[in-house]
Amino acid sequence: MSNDSLALDGWNTAIADFESYLRLERSLSGHSVEAYCRDIGKLRDFAVKTLDKSPTDLLHVDIEAFLATLYDIGIHKRSQARTLSGIKTFYKFLMLEEKLNANPAELIEAPKLGLYLPDVLSLKEIEALIAAVDASRVDGHRNRAMLEVLYGCGLRVTELVGLKLSDLFFADGFIRVIGKGDKQRLVPVGEMAVKEIERYCEIRQTQKAAPKNEDILFLSRNGKGLSRVMVFKIIKGLAAKIGLEKEISPHTFRHSFATHLVENGADLRAVQEMLGHESILTTEIYTHVNRKRWQANILRHHPRRAKAAHSK
Repeated sequence: MSNDSLALDGWNTAIADFESYLRLERSLSGHSVEAYCRDIGKLRDFAVKTLDKSPTDLLHVDIEAFLATLYDIGIHKRSQARTLSGIKTFYKFLMLEEKLNANPAELIEAPKLGLYLPDVLSLKEIEALIAAVDASRVDGHRNRAMLEVLYGCGLRVTELVGLKLSDLFFADGFIRVIGKGDKQRLVPVGEMAVKEIERYCEIRQTQKAAPKNEDILFLSRNGKGLSRVMVFKIIKGLAAKIGLEKEISPHTFRHSFATHLVENGADLRAVQEMLGHESILTTEIYTHVNRKRWQANILRHHPRRAKAAHSK
């Protein structure tokens, strides 16, 4: 067996063990596990093809060389930082397994990201997107219900497509959401979202669900749960239909939901619970969005600005 094959076997074994660790001991969601393993898979391909090294042979400089390739091909800084975080977690796991005595990625610094202020839709834009859904189509009421839930409850797209009929507690005014790490939370559901879901469910009752999908709320035409990609395509199509120039995704509805709550005086801790953020620091980004708008509004109406503009 060649050295190249030995290195590849070492990687594949380590990644398979890492995957089991993430699922069973860390209790991460399937999507999170997939993302971790995909990033480590890229490191494996680089290490085997370029260096012919197994995971336990990689050095600090080797990992830095791999990260440099991500920079060279234009991978976004945020994705670079996420990949480095995954590599550090992978090597911490190898240390737990006593395969290594030190983490070769430990001292590598992530790229500076700066403050990320997400794009936000106005209420008028959100209403225009929902109104653009063709209710005469078979999937029309489903799509309207999805958008109402995305905005009205601030769900992640993975939480949306995983929503079940058994998660709906309309009599109590809540839906149950399974978030990151399979953590459950109850989220208040508004009147508009309830109305659209109930309309859709009348149609859904006539649709045959595929095996193991009977409890999934939002179904595709083949009776299976929707994919995240499909939800993304639906939203991009609606944005094009109304001529919306902003770059939006399902997550934009979540950002807009949180921003509008903060702007209207909602308690930050309550917003944190609704969004399922582990840390209040993650939720605090919406105070920055609010502050940015407040600052722009003040400067726009400042008397000195008006005087300067008049003198031109």
